Amino acid sequence: MLPTEGFTCFPGQMWDRVLSKVKKAVVFMDDKCAESLHWNGGATSVFESGARNLKQFSSFEAGGENEPKAVFVVSTLLKGRTADIIQDIVGLSHFQYCVVFTTVAHSIHLLANHVTAVLEGNPVFEQFEDKLCEWMGDMNYTAEVMHAPVVFAPVSPQLLLAPTFAHLFPLLPRDLETINIKRPEKKRFGSLTDVDLHSLTPELQIEIKSLASAVNSMFESTSTREESFALGPMSRLIAGELANHPQAKNRRKTAPNKASIVFIDRTLDLTGAAGHHGDSLVEKIFTVLQPLPGHTTDVQVDMLELTNLQRTPDSQPTLAPGCLVQTQSSTARLLWETMLASKQKEAVMEVRRQLVEAASKENLPIKMGLGRVTPEQLCSYVQLFKSNWGALESHCGVIQLGLATAQTLRHPTLPRWDSCLAFERLLLQALGDSDFAGVLRQLLPLMKPRAAKGEEGSSSEYSSGSRSGEEECGPDELLVLLVYLYSLAGEAQIADDEEEEEKVERELIGALTLVITREAELSPLLQKLTGCRSIEELTMERAHTAVEGVFDTLRELSHTRDHLKQLNSVYTASDGVHQAMYRPFLRQVLEEIFHPDRPESPDIEHMSGGLTDMLKTGFSMFMKVSRPHPSDHALLFLFLVGGVTPSELRLIREVVSAHKPGTQVLVLSTRLLRPTDVPELLFTTQRLVPDIGV
Repeated sequence: MLPTEGFTCFPGQMWDRVLSKVKKAVVFMDDKCAESLHWNGGATSVFESGARNLKQFSSFEAGGENEPKAVFVVSTLLKGRTADIIQDIVGLSHFQYCVVFTTVAHSIHLLANHVTAVLEGNPVFEQFEDKLCEWMGDMNYTAEVMHAPVVFAPVSPQLLLAPTFAHLFPLLPRDLETINIKRPEKKRFGSLTDVDLHSLTPELQIEIKSLASAVNSMFESTSTREESFALGPMSRLIAGELANHPQAKNRRKTAPNKASIVFIDRTLDLTGAAGHHGDSLVEKIFTVLQPLPGHTTDVQVDMLELTNLQRTPDSQPTLAPGCLVQTQSSTARLLWETMLASKQKEAVMEVRRQLVEAASKENLPIKMGLGRVTPEQLCSYVQLFKSNWGALESHCGVIQLGLATAQTLRHPTLPRWDSCLAFERLLLQALGDSDFAGVLRQLLPLMKPRAAKGEEGSSSEYSSGSRSGEEECGPDELLVLLVYLYSLAGEAQIADDEEEEEKVERELIGALTLVITREAELSPLLQKLTGCRSIEELTMERAHTAVEGVFDTLRELSHTRDHLKQLNSVYTASDGVHQAMYRPFLRQVLEEIFHPDRPESPDIEHMSGGLTDMLKTGFSMFMKVSRPHPSDHALLFLFLVGGVTPSELRLIREVVSAHKPGTQVLVLSTRLLRPTDVPELLFTTQRLVPDIGV
């Protein structure tokens, strides 16, 4: 067995623990666990294991009279809101046997209950078992509570995501201000790199400890001894927690397998996350298609073309959507992996090839098409399966991926991607030629309200000078462009006049406020940003306050690499022969790790896991003691805290095959990013107070 196979099998093994208990049970599951299950066999695996029903974890759900057994699967602490919902469900049902699985380890439950002593057994879980019996109405009924780290989703053999931590994001300087407010003046931190775990909010401490615990469980299951490294303040805290995890010390003494794990803060390279330069089909699918409700890493594929229903405003909710996850068909799974790892042209051609192959197997009357792949061609292939139920069932995975591709390629908002890419290239060149105020000024022509549908060509004052149609960049795209630009602000020429920059910023704030208030309806991002559910609720004042808050955060983005000595730029200016270029931070990190001379990087920090490591680190200052290096082992984990893009997965594979082909690299991350996720994580996420279900 290849080393990485053990790790990609780990999530399924954890789910097997849960599935072993679901026979004849009603299963209640929260959204985060449901997303993990989605990538680990889906609801099918629950029913195949003998479950009677699968329901949302909600106070409005309950078991029937003839359903005496319940299994709860939650991603949160068993207290507060989570405990209340379990009590509500049990109170409305007739259960005699309850099993509760939580992804949060017992040691973290002790911490949440302010217990610092080392206790035998699992007293918190035992107390909750007693409560369950009490809620069921008979102390002689059966209750079991246990920990199952079902947090990882095997998205591909190269990528494991942790949907439970999708909103965990590295801190920004404004978060440091919040931390410092509660501290005495003499004990305030100078920068985010000085912050320790105990100075964070209890919620964020629990989130970080839970993530470290989940990673530790994975290494425990695969008998792996890891060396932890970190780039960035948040990564440092997580890597430090993993290095000093109480259960890890015994494992490291006996574990036969060895690996390196490098944690990297997403904020060290927001240019790559917000940029549209990836040439990835999956990135575009994620951007233009609607997300699957309750999920961060899948989309809704419209299946209407496979039915005889007519497209009306009412027909959509009657039809369940398709999706990208294909766990039942190996052919569809391989196609998904190709789509994720390839450039767009190769991915689209592979989608066509698989559809043609599937149609040929079923002897369907397919007309071969060569040359450029069009969405119309893909749809015509898909529709061949429409009246053949056997063929439809056999190839439904490939068909869903084909439909997702076709719907993306013909989507009316897809041209915005190319508009953003063209503007990003323009901004990259401008950065080396002028000060930041000059570059910012180039954004002003874009900051005009879009014309409402049916308003194009009208002579009203609203449409004069406005941008028309769905093809033009909307407020969401403008926010992404602002993140892209401000993340590179430090690369611009030093300004002679700082007042000019402030003046342009004020103009941009006013223009963007107007753009938002003139929208026909608010996107999900704008709803979160403004706190308004509809455009009717939104006042000019509320929009202006929200946009000012956005710019306060934007100004901090150029300082996220200030603490780095070597890897402190992602920009190469034009030299007259070559154009200015974006240099991906991940590429620089990997080139540093796989450098043949194995230099000791001042930026990649090794996190000591005990006295021996500390002594080794200390002695290396005076004598030749080899300090651990990320390239020491044939297996390397890269954990991107805050998300990874599909194009970065391809980049990692290319760099590794070019520099050290024998190394296996497995990427872990909190989510798969689309460009519009970045403004949401920066401007609307409670980074210091994540929702831990309490």
